[in-house]
Order: sequence, then C-alpha cells, then structure tokens
Amino acid sequence: LVSPESSVSISAHNAVVGLAKAPGSTGLWEKFSFGLDPSALQERLFVSEENVDGFLGTAFCPSPCSQSALESQPLIEVLDVTEDRIQIRVE
Repeated sequence: LVSPESSVSISAHNAVVGLAKAPGSTGLWEKFSFGLDPSALQERLFVSEENVDGFLGTAFCPSPCSQSALESQPLIEVLDVTEDRIQIRVE
C-alpha cells in the first residue's frame, strides 16, 4: 500500500477507505478483510468475473454437484463495473 495516496472519508451514515497499491505491486485485488479487531475479521470479495462466477456457482449448486449439473450451469460474464452499477451477461 502507498500511504500518501490512501484516503478515508467519513459521513454520518457511511465510511469509505481508498487504498492505493505500491508501484511494484501488480494484478487485481481479489478480496479484503475488515472488522473491529483482528480476531473477528470478515472477508469480502471485489467484483470480478471469477468472483461472480464462484458466487453464482455456489448459489446454483450449493452442495457438491454432478458433472451434468456443472455442465448445465450458465456462462456468466462481467461486462462493466462502475461505482453505482454492475452489468453481467448470463448465457
């Protein structure tokens, strides 16, 4: 993380933490953890095609699936992600 570019914005009903990667760090962040203390952290995933696929795969088939069930799952593609929306195509 790069300290000067990281930021915090707090309002009455919301808090936003902006994080910046160090120059030598590459690739997308997959997840982050947050909480009041290190022993009770909650994990959240960033929106990516792989994370959406994994989430929806679990939702469609929560227990171990048969091969035919896996083959019949929809194809999910993340088309666009902005601050106020996500666009996903399902085939």
